[in-house]
Amino acid sequence: MSSPRIALAVFVAILVACAASRAATTAPCTFQTFNPPAGYTLSTVDAIGDDGTVVGQVTNNTTLVNEGFVRSPKGRFTIYAAPDSTVTWMYGHNGTQTSVGSYIDNGATSTVHGFSLVGTTFTALNYPSASNTWLFDVNKTGSAVGSYSSGSYVYGFLLVDDKYTNVSYPKAVSTYPIGLSDKGSVVGTYSSGEISNGFLWQNGKYTTINYPKAPFGTALDGINNDGVIVGNRLLAESSAGFIYEKGVFEDIVYTGAKFTLVGGINNNGVISGQIYLTETKSIGYTATCK
Repeated sequence: MSSPRIALAVFVAILVACAASRAATTAPCTFQTFNPPAGYTLSTVDAIGDDGTVVGQVTNNTTLVNEGFVRSPKGRFTIYAAPDSTVTWMYGHNGTQTSVGSYIDNGATSTVHGFSLVGTTFTALNYPSASNTWLFDVNKTGSAVGSYSSGSYVYGFLLVDDKYTNVSYPKAVSTYPIGLSDKGSVVGTYSSGEISNGFLWQNGKYTTINYPKAPFGTALDGINNDGVIVGNRLLAESSAGFIYEKGVFEDIVYTGAKFTLVGGINNNGVISGQIYLTETKSIGYTATCK
């Protein structure tokens, strides 16, 4: 089972000092759940815009093809496949008309490309001279974050007005900037060994943020304008969601679920994610946590 927005990543890194020393408590949350459309299974539930739009990925139960989805605030699903693609991921949404994601083309080399979708207008994005490109999030100003591969390394970037800024944790083998606030703060995960680490990037400065005693590390998936961060601690066969605010971790737990994963958070404090009722059956959710 994989964490939202990082299903492609193989996380490896050296475990560094945790950002908190005490065990997390459970956040008091009110959940609203939803099911995928008929004929589909949820793969991942990712970001949520300020308007309540949720994006992610579903699997067609007949063809077994993975496609992106956009779920409107009123619960209407739109299934989306990028042109000439075999797999499509929908990762980020800015609360207006713009969604971003990645897709694998149907060519012989199966290259990964980033893309933006503004209404129905599709635009592919490829980092210059990169082998593969992923696009993970977009904010209200149109700035975006993503990663690209070159050789055996994966580097992160921030894209503002067609200009790339490097967001790659120093000496890391891979960096995935996954969440972006309207203020330009970035969260994500990096690795250089066997454990992954969460990070915050603000004004060019990196801060490692790791859930205490997470056996396989931490992935940060979203940050809002108030600086509230959500993510997942990585376990042996699953992940588990949390919210991080002012140096304190709180677990996101749906009562009776086997696992509760987090995909993103908007500026209204509403969290999106996925609830695993069993190992194979899952539903989506939005939640407000006090």
